Amino acid sequence: MASRGRRPRLAEVRRAEPRDFPVVARLLHRSAEDMYDRFAGGSERALALLERSLAEPGNASSADVVWVAELDGRVAGAMAAFPVSEAVARSRGFLRLAMRVIGPRRWPTALYLFWVGARASPSPPARAFYVDALATAPGFARRGAARALLAEAEGQARTRGLPAVALDTAISNAPARALYAGAGYSEVAYRAAGRGLPGFVALVKPLR
Repeated sequence: MASRGRRPRLAEVRRAEPRDFPVVARLLHRSAEDMYDRFAGGSERALALLERSLAEPGNASSADVVWVAELDGRVAGAMAAFPVSEAVARSRGFLRLAMRVIGPRRWPTALYLFWVGARASPSPPARAFYVDALATAPGFARRGAARALLAEAEGQARTRGLPAVALDTAISNAPARALYAGAGYSEVAYRAAGRGLPGFVALVKPLR
């Protein structure tokens, strides 16, 4: 029988490894499912693209910028994050990879969504560590995986001498907004829905 007051096991955070790629691809997809599916032409193509991107360095979802949180020996959450100064180069790296993977018939739609998506969310501060994607696996909600990953982002920012962590989420995503508010993030900018995309809210947490 478990003793009273026993603390729940904390999530362990580490870099994503090749053995994680299939589940991490599903988690990154979960973070912006509709956008990825429209971009790649369906969920299967989107998942294949994301798994491929994890194995290729230099893009916005390559394994060198992805961390996972483990609970009970399983990947409970994943986060793609990097300095804002790398965002443009990494986004273009993802686009170049996508152009090779999804085929010429999807290029016009993918290019349009890339252009619109880049303008859909408010711009983060130039000197910040940016959380580009964050998702928790089904069955692991409210068990600390997301908070552990946010703590890792803050640690990475401090290591790089960056004074803040920035991220954004859909205005309609009330659970995510509540999570970020509880973790000390302030909503600093908003962008209304338009061009087939939801509205977005930008959040920032200054680090002391």
